[in-house]
Amino acid sequence: MPTHYSFSLRLLTPKYWPTWFGFLLLAFIVNILPYLLLRQLGYIIGLLTMHILKKRYRVAKCNLKLCFPEYSENKCGRIVKKNFQYTGMALIETGMAWFWPEWRTRRISSVIGKEMLLKQEENNRGVLVICSHHLNFEMTARIFSQFAKGYGVYRPHSNPVYEFIQHRGRTRNGHQMIDRKDIKSMLKVLKKGDRLWYLPDHDYGPHNSIFAPFFAVEQAASTAGSSVLIDATRCAVISGVTVVENNHYTLHVGNDLSNKIERRNPLSAASILNQELENMINRDIPAWMWLHKRFKTRPKGLKDVYS
Repeated sequence: MPTHYSFSLRLLTPKYWPTWFGFLLLAFIVNILPYLLLRQLGYIIGLLTMHILKKRYRVAKCNLKLCFPEYSENKCGRIVKKNFQYTGMALIETGMAWFWPEWRTRRISSVIGKEMLLKQEENNRGVLVICSHHLNFEMTARIFSQFAKGYGVYRPHSNPVYEFIQHRGRTRNGHQMIDRKDIKSMLKVLKKGDRLWYLPDHDYGPHNSIFAPFFAVEQAASTAGSSVLIDATRCAVISGVTVVENNHYTLHVGNDLSNKIERRNPLSAASILNQELENMINRDIPAWMWLHKRFKTRPKGLKDVYS
């Protein structure tokens, strides 16, 4: 079931001091500066990163051209620049989500459409909450914790201090975490009527993948795990994505998609979820994690798009 990481004295050894210092500095900055300055700082960090991670700049531009072939070179360049600004802000938002007091989060956030999600709890029905790798995802999780706590699927960090702080930051408001390899616990959570946060929008490699349409890419590697979870538990399938407008975070909760998904049909599940992910990304295209090699896994015989 959910993982738990406790503090130990070995985390205080000198080799971990830089990690402690980095997070202490982040916690100090996000709690001492006003939000508008934090956003400016995040954007500056992002633009500096853009000049360093030139390979990722090319990856992001390639992804955009594949998904939106109608976009001009200049338009793709503008979106990628904005994407890097959001990437820098993601660092700041992680600090906000993990270290801010509750009143400060509530002051700049709101939720639209939460009724459908809460209705499932009344029926004791589990919910697979479909989220995307929007760069403000940590804030999305924090906003969800205000009214709908649940279990997040994640990858534990190899640095034990990072993992200790990450786990504490994500669980201190009521959420719990499950290792992404622990399928048994995911199924148990959904069967007992709880919520499971799940991000099926990345390329997780050829193992347990199926090729389904994603924007203009007809065969994008998509996880088949979604179908396994849905078929085995008959859970509701509801999306959630946060959009930032006028310095305000609005979480948009979708309708139940489970009745659209054919049982025991991984392609149907992947296709429906990819369509929903497209809708989520279209709310703010530059805010998605375009720097990820989304189309690294290719059908047999097709060349690498990033070479």
